[in-house]
Amino acid sequence: MEDNLLYYGDNLDVLRRHVKDETIDLVYLDPPFNSNASYNVLFAEQNGAQAAAQIKAFEDTWKWDEAAAKAYQEVVEAGGKASQTLQSFRMVLGDSNMLAYLAMMAPRLMELRRVMKPTASIYLHCDPTASHYLKLLMDAVFGGENYRNEIVWQRTNVHNAAGQYGRIHDIIFFYTKGGEYTWNSVTMPYGSAQAKRYHRDEQGRLYTGQDLTASRPDSDSGKFEWRGTMPPPSRGWGYTEEQLEKWWAEGRILTKRDGAPRMDGLRVYFDEMPGKSLQSVWTDIPRIPNTSRERLGYPTQKPEALLERIMQASSNEGDTVLDPFCGCGTTIAAAQHLNRRWIGIDITHLAITLIKHRLRDTFGDQVAYKVIGEPVSVPDAEMLAQQDPYQFQWWALGLVGARPVEQKKGADKGIDGRLYFHDDADSKTKQVILSVKAGHTSAPHVRDLRGVLDREKAEIGVLITMQEPTSAMRSEAAGAGFYTSQVWGKSYPRLQILTVADLLSGKGIDMPPLHQVSVTFKKAPKAKGHKGEQTEMGLD
Repeated sequence: MEDNLLYYGDNLDVLRRHVKDETIDLVYLDPPFNSNASYNVLFAEQNGAQAAAQIKAFEDTWKWDEAAAKAYQEVVEAGGKASQTLQSFRMVLGDSNMLAYLAMMAPRLMELRRVMKPTASIYLHCDPTASHYLKLLMDAVFGGENYRNEIVWQRTNVHNAAGQYGRIHDIIFFYTKGGEYTWNSVTMPYGSAQAKRYHRDEQGRLYTGQDLTASRPDSDSGKFEWRGTMPPPSRGWGYTEEQLEKWWAEGRILTKRDGAPRMDGLRVYFDEMPGKSLQSVWTDIPRIPNTSRERLGYPTQKPEALLERIMQASSNEGDTVLDPFCGCGTTIAAAQHLNRRWIGIDITHLAITLIKHRLRDTFGDQVAYKVIGEPVSVPDAEMLAQQDPYQFQWWALGLVGARPVEQKKGADKGIDGRLYFHDDADSKTKQVILSVKAGHTSAPHVRDLRGVLDREKAEIGVLITMQEPTSAMRSEAAGAGFYTSQVWGKSYPRLQILTVADLLSGKGIDMPPLHQVSVTFKKAPKAKGHKGEQTEMGLD
């Protein structure tokens, strides 16, 4: 099987450049919607605050601007139902942020349809704010005849809302590319109410009687006498005489007092029942509790159980699953557990870094994948820094496993990222603070970081720089002395300077072992096997 693929970049560009026609078996997407608190890359900080830098970088997402207008124009000029639908939206919505959202979604849906196999399915996850518009857009792109379901996922039990009913559900639209598509029936176990209608046999097993006949008003099929019993005139035996005799020999046929078989005489055991067919309202998969080991501190994170159900219904082992807004990697983790090949796309290095941590924590070295679109050379890094300083900062921090901090006035000034570790018996949390500089650096930058290091009472400070440090910078760093770990019996420089070239060559921070004791990222649960044989896992 080919390598799994994780792309950094705009999903529209990635789809057009890298994903071939009719190669995808299943698409799941949970696109971010315009709001003051969400793009699918926002992390909750340790104190619950949002990272201001991240909000700043993405606050213009889905706003009616030149890019949205260009996307609208591209779809409209291409003609067809998607064009007509967007034009109708504009008459109703005007040049609004909602229109921008729909104009940006339209070409992405069209590209997703292109890459889907004829037997593929697509599941679009959204909240009721935009679901009615998105359904019309999906009808235009995929055809109303290929609409299969509107799934209602009850994500929480109670939500108080003044002056209106509590909003406790999301919508998931299920479409297929054509009339013949992959479908595996999913069943739910019967509950206690169903069990009450069963009887107990001599061994205490619950059973009930199932009808042995079938309606045959205009046919002679099945109208034969069996063991002295004839079906009613409008019905016939629903099984061959050979099958009936087999069940009789196995003691699976219930009888009347005279020993003749009962019409409802097939003994069916409760513990052998396949369960009831899954319906379109899902109330049995709760959102991830704040205390769950599955939660990774990602606001829009969905439960793995939700994605697993979708994949089990609409794909098979070895199929390829695509998530163009893959966020913290729930789709990827579920696909890996279920032995599907996967392709994930996200527009931020924060998400890519988190996914890499999640895969390592959950699967160790058992998963093979390629990351495409990340800088692999110093010129690549320089280009990223020029194009988007925030992305460069997040990428650089990701190379050492650090997460960004909120840039706020006061205590955190001068700190771009943090790492936490424990290396003593009393489990005291210790920290490494990081500063990332893409431009010119000199000795005052090292001196400033030393002041922050002292102010924060951190154990180690690291300056990540594009340029080679000068001798004055190295002298300033050396003057900070060493941090000595009593547990590991080793001393580490308190101030360290790492260049981008160092990081790309595999050099890291000289510090106590991180992955054994780190709390920088909350770890995903370790996989214990493949689903199907399945693990304990239950996580955009």
